[in-house]
Amino acid sequence: MHWALLAAAIALEVFATSMLKLSDGFTKLWPTVAVLAGYACSFYLLSRVLLTMPVGTAYAIWSAAGTVLVVGIGFVAYHERLTALQLVGVVLTITGVVLLNVGGQAHGSPEPAGEPGPTAATAASLEP
Repeated sequence: MHWALLAAAIALEVFATSMLKLSDGFTKLWPTVAVLAGYACSFYLLSRVLLTMPVGTAYAIWSAAGTVLVVGIGFVAYHERLTALQLVGVVLTITGVVLLNVGGQAHGSPEPAGEPGPTAATAASLEP
């Protein structure tokens, strides 16, 4: 379920970022409303994802996917220039997220949020 929420959070963030260009510096009402609503909903969904996924992993995926998608939208929809060096940056961004995820799986995942381990105070109270 957290993957679906993360995908929705990414889609809303990409939508909001794309609307920034159309808001004309927040001078056009409806694109500005779309930016604010898109970011608010995206951050809400991201906060829900963080209940079950490590923050580093979730944020890396969220930000990198958003960056790559917005670069693509800029190229296709806004006819922005994309150089070979920028393409290398996109590939490195994707590679970095993959390495973060593989590295996290190799070392085990931290305890899920909402299920904290014993603190010093509770551990002391458990001692005989």
